[in-house]
Amino acid sequence: MNIAQYLDSTYLKTPEQSGISHEETLQKDKELAQEAIDNDIFAVMIRPDYVSEIKKFIQERNSNVVVGTVIGFHEGTYSIDEKIAEASKAIEDGADELDFVINYTAYLQGDIELVREEFIKCTKLSLEHQKVAKWIIEIAALTDEQIADLTKKISTWAEENFSENELSKIFVKSSTGFYQTAEGKPNGATFEGITIMLSNAGKLPVKAAGGVRTPEDAEKMIKMGVKRIGTSSALGLIKNESSSEGY
Repeated sequence: MNIAQYLDSTYLKTPEQSGISHEETLQKDKELAQEAIDNDIFAVMIRPDYVSEIKKFIQERNSNVVVGTVIGFHEGTYSIDEKIAEASKAIEDGADELDFVINYTAYLQGDIELVREEFIKCTKLSLEHQKVAKWIIEIAALTDEQIADLTKKISTWAEENFSENELSKIFVKSSTGFYQTAEGKPNGATFEGITIMLSNAGKLPVKAAGGVRTPEDAEKMIKMGVKRIGTSSALGLIKNESSSEGY
């Protein structure tokens, strides 16, 4: 199986989180992009601050590697206006795909209307600019029942507000990779969590992010029905190597 075309090669640490400079972070992103170009990896997923330069880097090499970025990352509690502003800037900078962190805190507090409103407004913005919108629900913060319910709600809202042809550009995504779990529990995609998402996503594609550390796991996820995999170990996966990376 050629898994490279399912992979979003990911680096999402800020300079502060990694202890390196902006310039060093940009260099890491360029190396990530070059790896993707050289190995036919579908996309690179990077922070918004680096989208413009990485898009230019890829275009200069006449490559079709997709540039994705994260919005409202990683807590998801940004206001709708803040998410719209961040997404608009990313679109202006050349992002092809926008991975929004849904306000799962508001969902857990029962403010379903706020979650619905941000989903509709941010997805509409993305689709109007021919971009892909992916919605991170942070499954490590949810019970199995909540994973099912929130995935189903997103699917329903998508079908109610967007055309049949647009649904393939609206993903439900498992994780940020930054959520702090207790007692060493996984904070990324699990087979159990992804099974629940796939069972409730309806016509929407599913992205498994974080925790896919072996080629066998990646192939299993794909055979289950996952359309994309977010990983900080994309090169290792396609070279048939296992990874100890956290994401």
